[in-house]
Amino acid sequence: MAKYQIYLVRHGRTWFNKYNKMQGWSDTPLAPEGVEVAKKAAHALKDVDFAAAFSSDARRAIDTCKLIVDENINHDKITPQKLMEFREEFYGYYEGMNSPEAWFMVGEPHGAKSFAEIIAKYGMDATKDFMKEADPFHDAENAEEYWNRVNKGFEKLDEIAKDGDKILLVSHGTTIRSITDRYNDGNFDVTVSPRNSSLTMMTRDNGENKVTSYNQLLD
Repeated sequence: MAKYQIYLVRHGRTWFNKYNKMQGWSDTPLAPEGVEVAKKAAHALKDVDFAAAFSSDARRAIDTCKLIVDENINHDKITPQKLMEFREEFYGYYEGMNSPEAWFMVGEPHGAKSFAEIIAKYGMDATKDFMKEADPFHDAENAEEYWNRVNKGFEKLDEIAKDGDKILLVSHGTTIRSITDRYNDGNFDVTVSPRNSSLTMMTRDNGENKVTSYNQLLD
């Protein structure tokens, strides 16, 4: 199995990001300022020798990935591909809801009033379990369901990656936080969301993940 680097980029700012709404499997387009910040990321990464480029299958991630690939030195060699396994967490009943209100409803039974407070008290996986528990339909993903999906995505990357490859992967805020929390190789504060179009660096070595930097702003 290969050792390779993953350039994990959050998508550009969307309309739901702007309005602070829950955006998991629901999808809104990049807002104009989201396109601009994605272009800044593209310029910052233009000379990285990417061997492959992937995004989740959400339009906001697909569009961000294309902007980055179009400016990359290897734009004529790589074609962006979709991996649904790197979608954002599914928030079920809470999709589209005001984010602070949703997290208050999820966390309050456990003595936490915000997403950051749930993370600080119980950890990232608990945010998923608490959300599925609070969802009246129980459609939201719990931690086990979520990681079963994401781990399949890493296995798919292993199938194509070669030693020394640099791979672009455009994903989502909570997914990047979750990966950083689980595979943290530094003192990264995941109560703080990664910014839109920020870079988180990780290595995957013989099937083992290690996050080496988090939430680096690209401009």
